[in-house]
Amino acid sequence: MAEQAQPFDLITMGRIGVDLYPLQSGVALECVETFGKFLGGSAANVAVAAARLGRASAVITRTGNDPFGVYLHEALKEFGVDDRWVTPVDAYPTPVTFCEIFPPDDFPLYFYRRPKAPDLQIHTDELDYFAIRAARIFWITGTGLSEEPSRSATLAALKSRDKAGTTVFDLDWRPMFWKDPEEARPYYAEALRHATVAVGNLDECEVATGVREPRACAEALLAAGVELAVVKQGPKGVLAVHRDGTTAEVPPVPVEVVNGLGAGDAFGGSLCHGLLAGWELERIMRYANAAGAHVAARLACSSAMPTEAEVDDLLNGVSP
Repeated sequence: MAEQAQPFDLITMGRIGVDLYPLQSGVALECVETFGKFLGGSAANVAVAAARLGRASAVITRTGNDPFGVYLHEALKEFGVDDRWVTPVDAYPTPVTFCEIFPPDDFPLYFYRRPKAPDLQIHTDELDYFAIRAARIFWITGTGLSEEPSRSATLAALKSRDKAGTTVFDLDWRPMFWKDPEEARPYYAEALRHATVAVGNLDECEVATGVREPRACAEALLAAGVELAVVKQGPKGVLAVHRDGTTAEVPPVPVEVVNGLGAGDAFGGSLCHGLLAGWELERIMRYANAAGAHVAARLACSSAMPTEAEVDDLLNGVSP
């Protein structure tokens, strides 16, 4: 088909769901009266973030066969993300996620993904390996490794890439999806063998590597097989180390935080944008930091993903 002839700039694979965020800040969940409904899930949000920056993106995931699943298809299309590999699962409902908003740095999440999330029902025989291998960037997450059949499908997709182009492993450690970190480490190690880029905060890097000091995390990720390690340090900014010795450590962009939950996904989409553009490492990190700050200054995740003009404004000192 003609529409499939051009490889995607980015294909992500993993979590999707409906975010129900309080429209009141600083209020405990049991007291919240009104919520906003948004597309959510890290893999979906990263695809949206890249699409907002003009990149051709698609997501491989699954929803429930229900009205929330229909809503997610519609939202992806509105954001310009290709949904051809988003399929329904009759047995499980579309997940919803609630949060509490206590700025500047407390945003508890409550995942409703039981008995099982549809996005963990991705099977190896359903994957379009040609498209996965052809994508300029392929992005997977740690959550996709947490249960079968998604675990096998994720690893099969990584192996099919054979490090073609750029393959990003978003460490995405969510402790509620695992029994303990020791259970996760072998699968993280296998994924790192097939990835070219690893991205995570200090907690996530510690799960993947067993160490926590930022520079040590980066070195351990490089030793595990990737070419670029990106270690997010919260208020200390981000450290990026490439196998060729190039290093960039940049501070965060100061904003008044409204909801910090989507910042990492905006960072991820912008990271992909910069890698695709062939920018120098420090420029990529500054740009991704600014995109994350833009979203942190807003309530929503997906619908707050910035355009190029909005990121440029923030980098140039224009208030979000």
